[in-house]
Parts: sequence; C-alpha cells; structure tokens
Amino acid sequence: MTLDIDVIRQQAHHVGFHRVGIARIDHSQPAAIAANTALQNWLHQGYQADMAWMSNPKRQDIQQVMPGVRSLICVALNYYTPHQHSDNAQHGKISRYGWGRDYHRVMQKKLKALSEWLRSHHPDIQTRFYVDTGPVSDKFWAQQAGIGWIAKNGNVITRDYGSWVFLGEILTNLDLPADTPHTAHCGTCTRCIEACPTDAIAAPFVVDANRCIAYHTIENRDPTLPPNIAQNLHGWVAGCDICQDVCPWNQRFAQPTDVKDFQPYPDNVAPNLAELTNLSEVDWNRRFPASALRRIKPSMWRRNARAAQQSRPS
Repeated sequence: MTLDIDVIRQQAHHVGFHRVGIARIDHSQPAAIAANTALQNWLHQGYQADMAWMSNPKRQDIQQVMPGVRSLICVALNYYTPHQHSDNAQHGKISRYGWGRDYHRVMQKKLKALSEWLRSHHPDIQTRFYVDTGPVSDKFWAQQAGIGWIAKNGNVITRDYGSWVFLGEILTNLDLPADTPHTAHCGTCTRCIEACPTDAIAAPFVVDANRCIAYHTIENRDPTLPPNIAQNLHGWVAGCDICQDVCPWNQRFAQPTDVKDFQPYPDNVAPNLAELTNLSEVDWNRRFPASALRRIKPSMWRRNARAAQQSRPS
C-alpha cells in the first residue's frame, strides 16, 4: 500500500489544515527514549496534579493505541484572532483557545474527512485520529513531524503561526516517508518563565500543573482554588494565555485564522465577572454552545469569577 506523500499533503491542506507533517514510529530513536524518560520524571514529581490520564502507559507506546501503526500524519490548525483581553477590573479573561466553537468538533470533522479519503484508496488502509482526547503525546509527535518545536512553556511553536495552533494526528498503517524533526528555537529566552505569576514553569520545558492557572480554572473540581492561584489570577477565569502572550515568536508571527468557527462568541472576549459569579445552568447552556469551555461547569465558573474579582484591583 503506497500513497504519494505530496498528494496526502495537498489533501490535508484541501480539508483546511494549515500545517501537515509525517512522523515514523521508531521507539529506539533517542528522541523517543528521551521523551518517555522526561514524561516518567514529570509524573514521578507529581506535576500532573489530578490529571491521572497522563500516566496511561499507552502514551509511551503508540503501538498500544493502534497495533500495526507505522506512521503519523500530524496536523496543525491556526486559531488566533487579534482581539485583545480586557484589563477592566469588571471583566474576566478567557484563553483564546476557547473563544469560539469547540476545537475538538472543528478538528475532528477535518480529520475524519482526511481519514476517509485515505481509506478510500485501499481496503487495507487503516486509520485512527485524535485531537488531544486520546493517550497520544501530540506535542512530541508534532515536533517529530516537523510541525514545530516544544517550547519552554510546554506549547508547540510553529514558524508560521507561533503557538496559537491546535494539534491533531492520524495514526495509520501506511509506511510513509518521514519529515525531518523540527529543531528548537527558544534559545536563551526565558520570557514565559519570568511572566508566569504562579511560577508554574518549574524549569525550562517542565510545567507543574499544581501551580498552573490554566489547570486550576479548567480541571480543578475543588470548591475553592488554592490561595497561591486565587491571589494571582489577574482576571483569568478560563485558562491562561500569559506565557503565550509574552512569547516573541507569537508577537512576531501570529496571524489571524481563516477558520470562521474560531471567531469569538459575543460574551467570551471580555466576560462580566459579576454575571459569572451568578452563572446558572440555563446561562451556562446559553453562553457556551458547542464550546470547549463546557468542560468548566457552572459551579467552577462561579468559583473562578469570585476569586478573580477578589484578586483584581477595583
């Protein structure tokens, strides 16, 4: 079974992806061994907080995710819109990734189309696709496929769009020629590390979720936020873009997306904190239709907004 790699790239761009690259499966590669060692060290230090799924052994052996996989077709989709967060004390801040339609839905539709196109060429072609919902180390594979490099804040930076990209991948049994892994270009820059108000970047390339605003506002289900988080929210109620906003690559190369689904919903750029402190189930359903922000339940929005109000000067 063979398919021309240039034709695959053309089809990936045709369905709407902005970047595409190919990675080969080879667990004996030094990069793969180093990545698994780094993940084990990260888990051993408890930096995953309550995200137990990060310890799934399949994440370290993609053959367990899809037996027979030989290649990964990695893709990236630019989601940046040039709207700015409000510094008004009455307003909260929501991470750009959640401003518009749920990226899982947008990415999955495109990945499904590309997968079906691949399988249409031969009955023996197998595919399986993911958008950060499965035990796949998408950032590692994106770097191996030449999409971009893993930055000191843990995000993948691309030369064309900065780190404002969603990642996805198609696992396949096709034996495809691999792209050259991307080299890192953070250099001596430490702006992301210095800008984090909670010191969540414990070391370059190592993020401690226990100290991360994004983790606590999205994943933490406790009725109250830890004091070091609550006191340093700077208005953030859903995610956090601080380490991305200060990145020189983003400041220089970010460009508006052409994906209409990622344009912000009306209430997401500068949400009223007072309204969020009283968010009801009905309001939640109205404000966040088909949104990745639905992962944050109404009680969590109220908790986050109250903490943000208290942490922001009036």
